[in-house]
Amino acid sequence: MIVLRSSEEIEKMRRAGRLVSGVLEMVARTAAAGVTTLELDELAEKMIREGGARPAFKGYQPDFIKHSPFPATLCTSLNDVVVHGIPDDRPLKEGDLLSVDTGAVLDGYYGDSAVSVIIGNAGLEIRRLVDVTRLALESAIGECRPGNRLSDVSHAVQKSVEEAGFSVVRRFVGHGIGTEMHEDPPVPNFGEPGNGPVLQPGMVFAIEPMVNAGGFEVEASPQRWPVCTKDGSLSAHFEHTVVITGGEPDVLTWPVGSHLGLEKSVRLE
Repeated sequence: MIVLRSSEEIEKMRRAGRLVSGVLEMVARTAAAGVTTLELDELAEKMIREGGARPAFKGYQPDFIKHSPFPATLCTSLNDVVVHGIPDDRPLKEGDLLSVDTGAVLDGYYGDSAVSVIIGNAGLEIRRLVDVTRLALESAIGECRPGNRLSDVSHAVQKSVEEAGFSVVRRFVGHGIGTEMHEDPPVPNFGEPGNGPVLQPGMVFAIEPMVNAGGFEVEASPQRWPVCTKDGSLSAHFEHTVVITGGEPDVLTWPVGSHLGLEKSVRLE
């Protein structure tokens, strides 16, 4: 069942979303060669708790994982890791591609967002991958208008990504969000337009393109948490929590400052 959130609920989610956005801004500024993802995780947890919230991911245990709750505040997915990377004490290196996903629960409501950050300098192809993924998210957000169908959002991601020569992960998708981190409906990043529920004011989605430089296939580790590209290619990930309104979409996790580590878009041709 898709829950339509009241204006009061949306304001609570906005507070959680702004906290998450601030955490990702801090992580993007701090991530550099020599810094470990474990250090980033500790800073993120401190910031979330000082904001009066709790980390949404730490201890999270979905139904399909019976004995392995997620151990950290951040998902830190490096290079060919698509999602659910676990922070560790290995220093980041120049040219690494780091995708960071995090969430917070504040007054019973969730915020969820993700960003990909290039560590230091990198080649054009890595920068294109990151930029295309971000632009795919922005294209999807542009479809979040009342009267559109849910698959219009999904199709916007797929079209944007595949026209740029990359592939969209299909095994993992976005989701509704509110008083639970994962609510109805699932929000795929692929599909034909014109299908699925009609978008209505009060719907809230976590839209999250996961884009691979190679094929779309992925494989999970035996513990099920780190998920990597099957062909070893690089992967990027962006996410925002978005409200359907009577007009323009309302992004609850929009960054206050920059595009989180992207100084400017690169040319896509």
